[in-house]
Amino acid sequence: MSDQTHLPRSARAWLSILSRYREPSTRRSLFELAVTLVPFLGLWALAWMALSVSPWLAVAIAMINGCFLVRIFIIQHDCGHGAFLKNRKAQDWLGRMLGVLTLTPYAVWRRTHSIHHAHHGNLDQRGIGDVLTLTISEYRERSLMGRLSYRLYRHPLFLFALAPSYLFILQNRLPFGLMTSGRRYWISAMGTNACIAVLLGIVLWLGGWAPLLLIFLPTSVVAATIGVWLFYVQHQFEETHWSNAEDWQLHDAALEGSSHYVLPQPLRWLSGNIGIHHVHHLYSRIPFYRLPDVIRDHPELAEAQRLTIRESFASVRLHLWDDARRKLMSFAEMRARYGAA
Repeated sequence: MSDQTHLPRSARAWLSILSRYREPSTRRSLFELAVTLVPFLGLWALAWMALSVSPWLAVAIAMINGCFLVRIFIIQHDCGHGAFLKNRKAQDWLGRMLGVLTLTPYAVWRRTHSIHHAHHGNLDQRGIGDVLTLTISEYRERSLMGRLSYRLYRHPLFLFALAPSYLFILQNRLPFGLMTSGRRYWISAMGTNACIAVLLGIVLWLGGWAPLLLIFLPTSVVAATIGVWLFYVQHQFEETHWSNAEDWQLHDAALEGSSHYVLPQPLRWLSGNIGIHHVHHLYSRIPFYRLPDVIRDHPELAEAQRLTIRESFASVRLHLWDDARRKLMSFAEMRARYGAA
């Protein structure tokens, strides 16, 4: 993976350069919305028709459609950052409507995600909108049960098989993390839940349980799994950035603590260029469709924090932050270097 220290400019110095890419184009945004929603709805209809041919065919189509649901989430994500439409009210209402499809209450997610952006890489501000990451000293100070629970949490079976479905299908039904922060977040969660219930009720009324179990669930689960995987590899790589509050700097953490996940063009399109995550974190107001322009115009950013698909699989073995060496390491590496807890 590329070394982030090779960038000739400081993270703060990039801000004025990146500000040139921040303005969304209404025409381009509406085009991106259309080429995402139309195939999504078309594949939903195709999967429904396939139920009369083969339930397995319907499931296969639904799973493919999960990729378009990921792209819908990226558009909702840009709405939350104020990066998709110039009209803020229209943008927020679009985000709310898309949140029904992504099972994500818009106001709740926007607030928790802003916390993630504001505190990412700060060891003293963990817990909301991130993947729990312990330092080696924190892990070693835990009880036997505490260490076991952390190991279970960081196990790939939990992180990428169980947690995504739990997060999007169950946890998002309540404004966790914002339960006492005001009624707007309850309204967002309950309003989204009500709209989801109406849509699923219509599907149930028209087609029975088969469309729910063989189309809705596979689409949602695949999208949730891909989303969690992308979020994980964007921040959980060996030379990511963590520091205590007294040494933490917002822009350095944004640029150095986020990867450039290099994907083939079809996957980059389906994921809404979110793999260019270091640029997004440094300047979140850039529309997703303008992120490729940034790395095209600035090759040094294209080379920074590069993470290939093959390298991303290795990141699953990284579990603990080593303050001394300033890198993530595995449980096995911790034992080899520091001994058993």
